[in-house]
Amino acid sequence: MVAPLAWITGSNGLIGNYVVQSAPKFAPRWRVRALARADFDLLDFAAVEREFAKDKPQLVIHCAAISTLAAAHKNPDLTRRVNVDVTAHLAGLAADVQFMFFSTDLVFDGRKGNYVETDAVNPIHVYGETKLAAEQIVLKNPRHTVIRTSLNAGISRTGSRAFNEELRLLWEKGKAMDLFTDEFRCPIFAGETARAVWELMNQGRTGLYHVAGAEKLSRWQIGQLFAARWPQLHPKITPGSAKNFPGPPRALDTSLNIAKVQKVLSVPLPGLGEWLAANPNEPF
Repeated sequence: MVAPLAWITGSNGLIGNYVVQSAPKFAPRWRVRALARADFDLLDFAAVEREFAKDKPQLVIHCAAISTLAAAHKNPDLTRRVNVDVTAHLAGLAADVQFMFFSTDLVFDGRKGNYVETDAVNPIHVYGETKLAAEQIVLKNPRHTVIRTSLNAGISRTGSRAFNEELRLLWEKGKAMDLFTDEFRCPIFAGETARAVWELMNQGRTGLYHVAGAEKLSRWQIGQLFAARWPQLHPKITPGSAKNFPGPPRALDTSLNIAKVQKVLSVPLPGLGEWLAANPNEPF
């Protein structure tokens, strides 16, 4: 009997790569097709339809996106096409199978923090708006799942996709970085995100879940964690305020309450500080 096939889009991105690499451990009965831009363009709907009809995947984990505030702010039309139209197209093709979509804590305006899945959403920039629009499309299908996550740490294929990689690259060049003391997220190691997603899939969970670190940290606190991990780089960080940021508006506290997902996972999600302390030999 042939094992079922899973499509994982955005496989060259940070989270997508961890989802692909962890599949043999957490989803051994599945075959995986890791999809990147070199395979075919997700905006070429005819090509996507041909490949879908040929492969007949029984699961789609959709990680591909324009995923930074700066990129979304620079090109809002392309961001809507990639984040909304592509998601709608894939969700339609996968109407009768499992479909898991990665969204973001930035669908919230950051005025409250500790957001649960039922809290009112109110994105304040194009990136959050497009992710929310895609969420609403996905959640119309009771077979489908939305995963809202936060900052993910790890090692990407390009070496420049994760926030910890950005810090390291600057410090290796001897540069300093201003980090906000008043912007809060729930950072998480991307491998933990991948583990949670595979477990939710294996359990057949659908609907909306917050998957993030168990600890709320400011950008400044995150920087301090990595500065302590890499003393050999002589890291330089200075405290700053998001209120002085010249770019797109920033939501100040989009920390996610993860109680819902913690109740169903076999191993709870850790905070980033806890994970770093428990994994001193990870290569970052």
